[in-house]
Amino acid sequence: MKSILSLLLVSAMFLLADYSFAASLAGKRPNIVFFFTDDQGYGDISAHGNPVLKTPNLDRLHAEGVRFTDFHVSPTCAPTRSALFTGRHEFKNGITHTILERERLTLKATTLAQVLKSAGYTTGIFGKWHLGDEAEYQPGRRGFDETFIHGAGGIGQSYKGSGGDAPGNSYFNPAILHNGKFVKTKGYCTDVFYEQATQWMDAQRKSDKPFFAYIPSNAPHAPYNARPEDKALYAGKTPNDQAASFLGMVHNIDQNVGKVLAKLDEWGIAKDTLVIFMNDNGGTAGVPVWNAGMRGSKGSAWLGGTRASSFWRWSGTLKPADCGALAAHMDFFPTLAEITGAKLSDAVKQQIEGRSLVPLLEKPIGTLPDRIQFTHLGRWPKFSDPNLAKFAMCSVRNTRWHLVSPNGGATPKWQLFDVAADYSERTDVAAEHPEVVKQLAAAYDRWWADCQPLLVNEKVVGPKLNPFAEIYWKQFGGGPTEADYKRMDPTKPAAAGEAKGKKKATQ
Repeated sequence: MKSILSLLLVSAMFLLADYSFAASLAGKRPNIVFFFTDDQGYGDISAHGNPVLKTPNLDRLHAEGVRFTDFHVSPTCAPTRSALFTGRHEFKNGITHTILERERLTLKATTLAQVLKSAGYTTGIFGKWHLGDEAEYQPGRRGFDETFIHGAGGIGQSYKGSGGDAPGNSYFNPAILHNGKFVKTKGYCTDVFYEQATQWMDAQRKSDKPFFAYIPSNAPHAPYNARPEDKALYAGKTPNDQAASFLGMVHNIDQNVGKVLAKLDEWGIAKDTLVIFMNDNGGTAGVPVWNAGMRGSKGSAWLGGTRASSFWRWSGTLKPADCGALAAHMDFFPTLAEITGAKLSDAVKQQIEGRSLVPLLEKPIGTLPDRIQFTHLGRWPKFSDPNLAKFAMCSVRNTRWHLVSPNGGATPKWQLFDVAADYSERTDVAAEHPEVVKQLAAAYDRWWADCQPLLVNEKVVGPKLNPFAEIYWKQFGGGPTEADYKRMDPTKPAAAGEAKGKKKATQ
């Protein structure tokens, strides 16, 4: 009998340890390292079953942390970034596109970086900002102490108005804006961003303040310019040359992630650091890569256009586990605010639409109340009536159901999918469940009406030249030609390629 009681006691202790492993995360104030990639889809990780790609370091994060397996972002990247840093849907931040001033994060919003600074964190960004290039919109004015960024949505991109990078920039040896002044770097862009971030973290760890290091690489976004040695790893293993370059770019990211993880171990701060990995939209459009059997890709409201990786590793604090609860980018802000013990003003509390994932990080097998999430691609023609595109590539989602209007305009063309049983969205069951269609469609109408007063960028005319080009020419000499002025003139309609994104590569 004594041995049985002892066995039961030991079992109870293990169960208690299992459920209390990550107890009381609120206010623990770890360092935070946030890896964020551009156009790397959910399927572009070997841990998710990719048949060709190898990502051992991302697989390590997957294995060592809490994994949100039904985590969703926006169909394109500036919208996702705004939701991450404000805790609310991008349309309520004024963001309905990735270019033409419609990527600017409203100045009325409070960012996560500002909240973390108020909680005593030092903050740094290394890579892609893409929430406004004009001075007042840049990250140095939005809560970041250290800024090391390119302009627009990608290195070398330039559009009419404010969105643009340094003239002539490329993925190799790019000119990067460092705290307001350009530096001409040496090396491949991803290596440059990660090396700069690592140097900065090394300096910050020696202070008494926790740090937030945000590393949003522009890769593997098009153009698919990989390092030759990375691309060579996939030569002959993919459907085409672009896909080999794309996977090579992901390989390079993975190697850089591994270097940072090694440094955290070397510095002895791995147990004091929350490491997060995410990507900004569904699998990249135009490159034949594996998308985990999901329908759709980047630029769509199907699950394949919004499902993202979401790995949270905190050695010694978080217990590795899958969490299947429906979660989203807008949950990022309130989750980190709770973990860091940040005090939120009433205005910020009203701004946040997401919910803290702390209860699920503490107990991944737990649940939260069901919710409704809204997706809309946006990207209707500038200066047009948004209502004419109300039902164009949009969706409404709760835990079980996904209501999708893929090609409507002012009139919906709803299709309904039971994603609890049909995650690949192959069978439209709208006719069998009209009451569900009615309920979700009504929620969508209410949400759309709430968004309309907040679409503050729709009528904006940008400056004649983009700010990054102005800073660059002032610092290094030279200047725009008449052809540059003509191409960048925001008072003239954008060319079709610019309205949709050059070479199908809109951020």
